[in-house]
Amino acid sequence: MQIEQKKWTPENTWETLRSDLRDSKEYQLVLVFGSRTLLSSIGFYDEIRNCYPKAQILMNSTSGEIIDTQVNDDTISLTAIRFDNTPFKTISVNIQDYSNAETAGNFIAQTLFHSNITNVLIFADGHQVDGNKLVLGLENSLTESVIISGGFASDGNKFQKTLLGLNEQPCEGKIIAVGFYGKHLTVSHGRMDGWEEFGKEIQITKSNKNTIIELNHEPALKIYNQYLNKHLPSTEGQSLLFPVSIKSNETQPSVFRKIKTINEDEKSITFDGAVPVGSYIRMMKANFESLINGASAVAKSSAKNLAKPDLAIVISNVGRKFILSKRIEEEVEVIREVLGESTAITGFYSYGDISFTKKDSQSGFNNQSMTITTMRETK
Repeated sequence: MQIEQKKWTPENTWETLRSDLRDSKEYQLVLVFGSRTLLSSIGFYDEIRNCYPKAQILMNSTSGEIIDTQVNDDTISLTAIRFDNTPFKTISVNIQDYSNAETAGNFIAQTLFHSNITNVLIFADGHQVDGNKLVLGLENSLTESVIISGGFASDGNKFQKTLLGLNEQPCEGKIIAVGFYGKHLTVSHGRMDGWEEFGKEIQITKSNKNTIIELNHEPALKIYNQYLNKHLPSTEGQSLLFPVSIKSNETQPSVFRKIKTINEDEKSITFDGAVPVGSYIRMMKANFESLINGASAVAKSSAKNLAKPDLAIVISNVGRKFILSKRIEEEVEVIREVLGESTAITGFYSYGDISFTKKDSQSGFNNQSMTITTMRETK
């Protein structure tokens, strides 16, 4: 596997950080992570296409770009890959063409499926695509051995719209997947969150699908903000970045839910998945040490079957970025320490991540965690 990495900034335009091949025309797959503002600008796609005329170009908007041990905002990070012996196939669909995300995921899985498929790397619109249903659709048509990983496009702290594109100008509503085939590519993955529950349980007393209208018979947003600011006063105005755990009854395990949007007028909160009446939520928090330790642990987990990965794709949640603030690069630096200097690192801060195999599908869609997918190609 040969890799080229570049970074675009307003100050320096394109800067090459690594280049294994002299001729950029030889690269086959290009992963482009950048701010929504930059990716929506006319010209960037054409510029990248001119540089990599033979490649499949995947573009994805972010809440921060990861390249090497850098975490940047309002930039573009580009990683171009040439495989020696690994065929791959790409697919792009629009969620508006399907009844729901499960149907779209099922179509993607059936399209990519082949007896020698080993990995599916998937990216999706962070606002319009239901992550839980997408995972259900993917696992329905894939075998237990296939590793599925990826993440959801994001939009900084704006939460307005997210963009993706495959061989085209990025736009809203897209789901893009890459299927990898054959025995020469070894893929591993890992996930860790580093968040913990705190405070008492609060009952959902009125909801509609994935929107909580009332908590303890009062407006949901009012109770949520009061409760959060009581325990974590420095978070006022940052409610969107803090997740909750939800438990439907005593026998069911808790699951994470990320806030997607809030309605200030109705004082309601919309989450990424179902929030049924009668369920209980608890607030979640994290600290520097738990998040950094989590990053180290997931790096070790992702590389457990690979001595020296060629590539690591890191997808971390925007909530983690807010907590770590000026220490954010420590999250990537510990990954470098674990994986070694030769591994190319790329990725972004997201609105959610995917990391699972069919035999362990309960770990599929997550909101406030970090996922690392590592790859190593053999000849």
